[in-house]
Amino acid sequence: MSGPLHSPPSLYAAIATRSFRRYSTYTAATLAGIFTNSVFGIILSFAYLALWEQNPTAGGYGADQAVTFVWIGQALLMTIALWSGGSTDDLAERIRNGDIAVDLYRPVSVLGWYLAADLGRALYHFLTRGVAPTVVGALLFGLVAPAPAGAVGFLVSVCLAVVVSFAIRFLFASSAFWLLDATGPRVLLSVMATFFSGLTLPLNLFPDGLRQVALGLPFASYIQTPADIWLGRHAGLDMLAAIGLQVAWAIVLLAMCALVLRAATRKVVVQGG
Repeated sequence: MSGPLHSPPSLYAAIATRSFRRYSTYTAATLAGIFTNSVFGIILSFAYLALWEQNPTAGGYGADQAVTFVWIGQALLMTIALWSGGSTDDLAERIRNGDIAVDLYRPVSVLGWYLAADLGRALYHFLTRGVAPTVVGALLFGLVAPAPAGAVGFLVSVCLAVVVSFAIRFLFASSAFWLLDATGPRVLLSVMATFFSGLTLPLNLFPDGLRQVALGLPFASYIQTPADIWLGRHAGLDMLAAIGLQVAWAIVLLAMCALVLRAATRKVVVQGG
């Protein structure tokens, strides 16, 4: 019922392209989002500068690195859909109203379909709500630039962050198969992602014990890992190890998505019949 896994890549490229175009129509929302991200980036930058003035080496970052961390977080906030959104919200709604039945009978992988759509959305948000606030931050605060290898590693890490985020959001959205409404789980996910991604504070500032746990969770892939690669804290073999952990989480989580989807299609209960 969930469609074959060997659909042609051109189909997924078309799905991603359509999703990109869909979000590009929301010009006013994009401009408002860029403004909001920029304002919060400025506020957080001054807060971080005050903190680092009291402790110039907090978490192993310099003040300029800490400010750069802030703007990377603002750039990735919508790219990875940290507070939910994107195709997984569509999935939860289609489960609730019963339209998921149409998806299950398409001759294409449901998981692949929604992943492709989310990648298209993420690319649009990266190029708009990611790049624009970063330029603002660079003009106002003079951000730390990555090394060439770090820039490449950062882009790879961001792609993996989107996949990891998508898989987690897909799992929580799939709870609607049994709960009929995924609002509660999504609120819980937003809280967890905000705290453990590095958005609130870099995870390296967490106390021993909690820091090691947080760095090992998939949420660290969202902001902490890409930011540390950008800042050169992960270089060479350390960068490969950090990206390898993201790859591992992506594989495990996508496999879990496939298992949950298989279980759901065996006995689907959708509101509305």
